This record gives sequence, C-alpha cells and structure tokens, in this order.
Amino acid sequence: MKYFALFVLICSVTLLGADYKKIHREAIVVDTHNDVLLRALNGEELSKRTTQGHSDIIRLREGGVDVQIFSIWCGGDYGNGRAFHRAVQMIDTLNAIVERSADKAVFARNFKDMQTILKQKKMVVLIGVEGGHMIEDSLAFLDSLAKRGMNYLTLTWNNSTSWATSAADETEKGDSLSFKGLTEFGKKVVHRLNELGVMVDLSHVGERTFWDAISIVNKPVIVSHSSVYALCPGRRNVKDDQIKAVAKNKGVICVNFYSGFIDSSFSTHVKEIRNKFMPVVDSIKKANPDFWKGEMLIDSVLAPFYAEARPPLSKLIDHIDYIAKLVGTDYVGIGSDFDGIESLPLELDDVTFLPNITKELVKRGYKEKDIKKILGGNVMRVLKANMK
Repeated sequence: MKYFALFVLICSVTLLGADYKKIHREAIVVDTHNDVLLRALNGEELSKRTTQGHSDIIRLREGGVDVQIFSIWCGGDYGNGRAFHRAVQMIDTLNAIVERSADKAVFARNFKDMQTILKQKKMVVLIGVEGGHMIEDSLAFLDSLAKRGMNYLTLTWNNSTSWATSAADETEKGDSLSFKGLTEFGKKVVHRLNELGVMVDLSHVGERTFWDAISIVNKPVIVSHSSVYALCPGRRNVKDDQIKAVAKNKGVICVNFYSGFIDSSFSTHVKEIRNKFMPVVDSIKKANPDFWKGEMLIDSVLAPFYAEARPPLSKLIDHIDYIAKLVGTDYVGIGSDFDGIESLPLELDDVTFLPNITKELVKRGYKEKDIKKILGGNVMRVLKANMK
C-alpha cells in the first residue's frame, strides 16, 4: 500500500509538470510592462542573451512571452523640452533591437498584425509610454507618439503632470496640491487616446485621477503594473472599488511582480536594511537631489541585501487569486515590471521562470481556459477593443 501511494504521488507530480508546461506553451502569454530598454540605453545588446537583469529577446522567448509591451520611460526631472525627445530616443532604440531580432520579434501596428506575427511563432512587440509628462502638455506630441506605435499611455508616473495627479503626490502632498484628478486638458488627453486606439493606463495615478478617467473613457482601460491594496496596502496598488470599476469597464488589471507590492513585510525588511546602511543612503540622496532618481539608485545599490527578504511565489499568486475571486478571471493579467524593479519573489528570478506562475495556477485548481485568460487572453481582448 505504501508503494502504491508513492506511485500515485509520483504520477500526479509528473502529470502536473506536463500539464502546466503544455498550458504555458499553448497560451498567448502577454506581459504588459517591461523596463529592459533602460539597460539598452546603457549600452547592453538585448538582441543577444545577456547575463544582467531580468530579460532580453532570447530569454523572453524562452519564458514563453508571445506579446511584450516595452516601457518608454523617463523621470519627472526631464520636464518640458526633454521628455518627448527621450521617448523618441527610446522608441528608436527599441526599433533597432527589433531590426536585429527580426527572426524572433516583430512590431505590430494593429490587431491584425498581432495575429499574423503570432502565427509566424514570433514575439509581438508593442510600446507603452509610462508617464503623461512625456507628451509635454501637447496633444500634437501625443499624436506623434501614437504614430510611432504607442499602445498605452500611463497618465502619470510617480510625478504629477499639469493635468493629472499621481498616486505618489495625492498620497504624500495631499491638500497642498493645487488640484487633484484630471483637469479639462487631462480629460482631452483621455478622449484623444480613445480616438487614437491607444489604451488608457491607470497604473501610478492617484485615486482622484483614476475615478475621473474611468468615468469618461469609452473603451476598456488597462492597469499595466499594479497589485492589490487589500493584500499589500500601498499607494501603487488598487483598492477593491477600483478593481470592481475596471471589471465594469471590461478592462484588465495586470499584477506587478515587485516584492514590495505583493508582500507588506518586504517593506519592513527594506527599512531595516536601509537603516543598517544609512551612510550609503545619505550619500546617494545628497548626490541626487531628484528624489525618485535617488531612490532608484539606492535600491539598485542595496539590491543584493534585499534578496534575503524575497517573498514566496505564492504571495504573487495570491494577488491574481484575489482579483479573480473578487470580479472573475476575465479581468486579471500579468505586468511584470521586469528590469524596473530590484526584487522579485522566489522562483521568479527572471523572465525564463514565468512558467512557474502557470504551475502555481494549475496547483490552485484553475481551469485551463481561465489560466490562458490570465496569462494573456484578457489583455488581448482589451488590445482588440482599443486598437484601430
């Protein structure tokens, strides 16, 4: 009897392995946020296998990614006169990488292009512009980025614009802000995105901006890289009423993989590590007057010490599970934030570990059709609803 039980256990583990690998291979896997272009700007050749960071074109394919939305980003310190140029520079960089990877990855201009590229067994390349400051208060610049292939615009990054307030500012500055939410020009931006077939991205935005935007959109929105507030309270995560509003809008919330957004205890550990290395932290802050640039540099320097605080992969799956149970499996996806974060959960060291998410969803009893929705089907639906 003992040997029979062992045999059954071995068989069940073998079947689980075969099942999740098959499901992951057959699914259209869509990641809605990847910051790897920042490494390209520092001289790395991403068309080849690299040993740094979380991803490159080769590893993306090994992880089973079929559609990748690459982030076009700059900090708020760029401001008017520089931010739009930075966006163009990053798009040109991405174009060059794709040209050198033509046998593996192809730009898509519309949903029909996407279907053709997927049939060719190549990776679809799309563009997400992270931060409304990159249009420099200009609808003409917005139109220009759309012509260059922008598939979503994140209305704010951590910094607010003159027309939309961010989660960071609404939380930290509160009543000292001159306004909250969308101005009239901000509403014009949202309407113009809908007209152009560009998804409105509500990651990073303040709650007032969120509600102003979702009340006027006429197409499904995307929350490209945010997790669940109820499980990990923080300004970047979405609350239950926001999750329900996105579901009512037929949009999709793509869970962020960052340890600090999925596990509250991680932030406590980070504070302890920063206190231990306070002289380093203080020197970086002194040398970098821009707050966010300083914070990112501090995190990159201390990243090796953060490793001991990495949460288990189950914490990430809890966020997917929470959204699915609250509003259904039609409204949740994945937005990794690979190469834009310094800490990932265990069993998710880089993009090649993505099949482990599928494995965990199988273990939790999700049906194959629902797993495929979560891995990318839901984002594909939102892309189709927005694209011209």
